[in-house]
Amino acid sequence: MLKKARGFTLIELLIVVAIVGILSALVIPNAVVAIQKAKQKETMKQIVHIATACADYVSSMGYAPDYGNQSGPLQAGSNFVTSISPFFLKVCPINDQWGNPFRVYTGTAIASVYDIPAEDVYDDDFLIVSLGRDRADGGAVNFTYRPENLALGLYQINSVADFNNDLINLDGSWLHAPRIMLSGS
Repeated sequence: MLKKARGFTLIELLIVVAIVGILSALVIPNAVVAIQKAKQKETMKQIVHIATACADYVSSMGYAPDYGNQSGPLQAGSNFVTSISPFFLKVCPINDQWGNPFRVYTGTAIASVYDIPAEDVYDDDFLIVSLGRDRADGGAVNFTYRPENLALGLYQINSVADFNNDLINLDGSWLHAPRIMLSGS
């Protein structure tokens, strides 16, 4: 006698679907934040590498690479890139982890962005910017240069929207970047 195969009941299937739905509702938002955080950290590393190469160039030459002429998005083969690569930086990254070209300003060109006064800009200054996840100036928190309190440019990551903030580095120091949280803070 052949035994008839028994399938799943509707209630069993509904329970499995509910469990999968609950798990995906918990996991997906955390996965999105983790991916964006990884992109942000790698972009910040790339900015630090470019800034270190610029600082090395300034130490050798006395002025920023492509002084005063680099003003905006990096382009492969530009004077700025060929000035620091391959001697000061093996390979100069052109784009951040979101696919945006880094924006670099040297010398007097810095005074045209973020309300940085011309009297605060010298031959050896360089500014490196990533536009962040949204690929637009500003982001969730708009930045204005405040030399009297540079900590005002630091922000906390509270939501995915905070990855839209620009990452701004002047002469190797962060003007606008996520605040580093110490354990217990």
